Amino acid sequence: MISKVSAVVRPVAGFARGISYPLRAVRLFRQNPSLLRYLAIPFFINLLVFSGAVYFGVDVFQGVLDTYAPSTDVWYGVFLYYLAWIVALLLTTVVVFFSFTVFGNLIASPFNELLSERTEHIFLGTEDSTPFSLQRFLSESRSAIFTEIKKLTVFVVCMVLLLAVNFIPVVGQVIYAVLAPAFTLFFLVVEYMAFVLMRKQMSFAQQRRYIFSHLVLMLGYGCGVFLMLAIPFVQFFCIPFAVVGATLLWCDFPPKAESGSLD
Repeated sequence: MISKVSAVVRPVAGFARGISYPLRAVRLFRQNPSLLRYLAIPFFINLLVFSGAVYFGVDVFQGVLDTYAPSTDVWYGVFLYYLAWIVALLLTTVVVFFSFTVFGNLIASPFNELLSERTEHIFLGTEDSTPFSLQRFLSESRSAIFTEIKKLTVFVVCMVLLLAVNFIPVVGQVIYAVLAPAFTLFFLVVEYMAFVLMRKQMSFAQQRRYIFSHLVLMLGYGCGVFLMLAIPFVQFFCIPFAVVGATLLWCDFPPKAESGSLD
């Protein structure tokens, strides 16, 4: 009986611990304000992009509505006009926040490399043996952005294929309902764990083995990131929290530290 209870508790504990890592990142930022400089620049760039996207989207929709909307001189015209605005605002919110996440990752990727590195030094109490230099930053920026573009391309292609499967009656919809959320969580794990795993010069095969050797833990971490992305305005801070959370996870569960794993 005890072994059966333990078999249930360990995955639950691993999942709960995985979800906690993005929240632990919030605490680390509070305790180490020096980390804020690694997210200040990408945050304000993203805020500018986000504001511009919202303004452009609303302006375009206003023009379309003024051209094609029914007259507001009749009661149903007023109803349809405001209904269209409500739908437009909801669609704009979804599209803009998704675009913000994509472009946010691209813009912040070089800074995320530095943020992950600095987090590891603070958490483990080690010294930074490779001090910051502009030449190194520019070199790593090109590599980080190129890698990010490849990952996002793979994600979009896979999601389009899954969306195509969704048009198959019944069976396709069931497959999409299961695989789309699962693939999204897997992508979030790969996306943000990569900032620490690639710094460790791990090959793709090594990264895959590391992730799948802590599958329940990673599932919890992916859910924690997804929940942050689902909360309006918290999305602005989700990227650095996810990067720091992934680095803390790595520090707690390095590849050779298999003992005491909760998953």
